[in-house]
Amino acid sequence: MILGLLDANRRKNKSQEWQQSYWNTYHCQGKVFTAEGKLHGTYCKNRFCTLCCSIRKAVIINQYLPAISTWTEAHFVTLTIKAVRAKTLHAALRSMLRCFQWITDKHRKRCKRGKGITMKGIKSLECNFNPIAKTYNPHLHLIVENKEVADIMMDEWLKRWGPRWTNKRAQHARKVENIERDLIEIIKYGSKIFTEPDLKNKMQTKGNAKICVSALDNIFKAMRGLRIFERFGFNLQRKNQEISKNSKVVNLYEEWIFNAGQFDWVNPKNEEHLADYRPASDLVHLLENCIDAVSE
Repeated sequence: MILGLLDANRRKNKSQEWQQSYWNTYHCQGKVFTAEGKLHGTYCKNRFCTLCCSIRKAVIINQYLPAISTWTEAHFVTLTIKAVRAKTLHAALRSMLRCFQWITDKHRKRCKRGKGITMKGIKSLECNFNPIAKTYNPHLHLIVENKEVADIMMDEWLKRWGPRWTNKRAQHARKVENIERDLIEIIKYGSKIFTEPDLKNKMQTKGNAKICVSALDNIFKAMRGLRIFERFGFNLQRKNQEISKNSKVVNLYEEWIFNAGQFDWVNPKNEEHLADYRPASDLVHLLENCIDAVSE
């Protein structure tokens, strides 16, 4: 996927900054060391790195699950606007975030004056790609404290954007039945990697998903500098964490270099494999045949 993103960036504008970022992700954990039963490596921490995102998702889940699990009437809300083209995607995303901030600021002030309720929730910004229409669907996913907050959010969103940019049928709200599952759903860090070839007939195209790398490149660039995930209306309880500042020098260690062709880290001294991993056939098919470098 990263090699496809590199080609897409090179074909469009040859941004050296993005080329370097993509290469950093390609080499994320590319070299690791094992010593005394532990593995050490370097993470790229880029937003589009599937490995770093999975770690970031786990951290967020551990941070927020205890707090939002106490919301017995929690609702999952989706707020969206009409699809846009790639060239206007960044502006649309910024406008959506400004609109959301306006809503939360308005009701926070009303609450302070004793004329409203506390708006509590978490928000995640996401964007999907439509390979048929060649358009982008930016939207917000929320988990809010109760139905009243969900209704306020949807009503304010529709009033603020108006019928030119959105409609009521495109907004959704439902009660949360499984808080952990919905929390995982909300934390995608920008975009779904896989795109269904026919969004209206997903069941018929199941198993034929593609990775539209050029469209992903557009999404990642449009989201740069924007805060994708944040909370509103509440604070997390602080935990005291002891950070060890002790370092230890080891003389006996093994170096491992990742070999993409062998799907594993290989010891350059003896050719031994670290994980002995064997990819599933459907994964190999995806990597070899389902990378769409054209659609954007």
